Amino acid sequence: MHYDLIIIGMGLSGLMAAKTAVEAGKKVLIIGKGLGCLTLFSNTIDVLGIPLLAGPETTRLRDGLSQWIYDHPEHPYGKVGVEKIEEALSSFNSLFPPPYTFQSRNETNSLIPTGVGTFRPTYLIPSTMMRGIALKEKKTLLIGFKGYKDFYSQRLADSFECRGATLSLPESPSTEITATALARWMEQPSFREFIGTEVKKQIRDEELIGVPAVLGVNDPMGVRKDLEKKIGASVFEIPILPPSIPGMRIFNRFKERLIRRGVTFLIGHPVSKVTLNEKRCEGIEIAHPPVTTSYSADHYILATGRFMGGGLEADRERILEPIFNLPVFQPGSQEDWFGRFFFDKHPIHRMGILTDSSLHPIDERGKPILENVWVAGTILAGHHYLDEKSREGIEIATGYWSAKKAMEG
Repeated sequence: MHYDLIIIGMGLSGLMAAKTAVEAGKKVLIIGKGLGCLTLFSNTIDVLGIPLLAGPETTRLRDGLSQWIYDHPEHPYGKVGVEKIEEALSSFNSLFPPPYTFQSRNETNSLIPTGVGTFRPTYLIPSTMMRGIALKEKKTLLIGFKGYKDFYSQRLADSFECRGATLSLPESPSTEITATALARWMEQPSFREFIGTEVKKQIRDEELIGVPAVLGVNDPMGVRKDLEKKIGASVFEIPILPPSIPGMRIFNRFKERLIRRGVTFLIGHPVSKVTLNEKRCEGIEIAHPPVTTSYSADHYILATGRFMGGGLEADRERILEPIFNLPVFQPGSQEDWFGRFFFDKHPIHRMGILTDSSLHPIDERGKPILENVWVAGTILAGHHYLDEKSREGIEIATGYWSAKKAMEG
């Protein structure tokens, strides 16, 4: 039960740390009380989507990151640096060879349509969504499905100034359909035959067909290619509300490759106790009543996310990190956690664990707390990933960098 590295947290930062360590020949255990937030929210890879980088005709991402780090040295990107961020993104991309890849256009952000009728800037886009960048330039037909309530094609068509249509589905066992059900059906040739025939009836002179991001979990490019052949037009996916089928594809790809390389996964097992000796972690315990199992490692990475993942908890007086009881950077009172208005940049989103440049946790005086523990992902302080549109970039970069530094330690 002894490992070179134990990673606590199964989101994108934890998975990137595991990938980085196992590729260096380390024995790795990754623990998660759930599957992380990839399967909920991630569709594309946001790196930095502030106004400076919000459109395809703006600053190259590398130049924008350099300026951002210069202006915000306390940001997690400031700990990693531009070159290591690029290395981390390249490492992520290595998991996705053709045909299903993640791409940027001209090394800048691109504006893609979303399932709520807006365009949003993002950097790395899955192959199934790339053609959506041309929605404003080409005649487009948006396809929804009766009973699927997270994608209203007619309303979206009004927002995007194109046409919309809603198809009835014979496979629907009830009046309400889920994204996961649609994704499973899309992988059946008979279902694609039906969809292709029905969409073809709806086409007038459109060149692009937009559908919700449900083109299967296992072979989305194969599903898209088959639909395009049947329809006679280009098909692209549009990001939708949770659950995220593209996020499931990312998680499944990581899990499959990491298990093949020898990483041990413990899913559904929260850490119940850590054993500390002065400035070192000597072990952890996993409680699965009536059994409690102990694990030890030379190095540990905390990548448990923020409030939704349980990485941070709050009571009426303060915000806590529940596993190692690390100090959380935060204002003095609860009144200072939030802005006055709903759409303010609420200070609570910048709270988190302070670290040094190696991502070791530190106290308010800058002194290291635990010598063999590193911190990665959105639990880190000094960012506002919602406003910056930087969540996946922070997770990939700090997951990669924390594992690199842990292997040096």
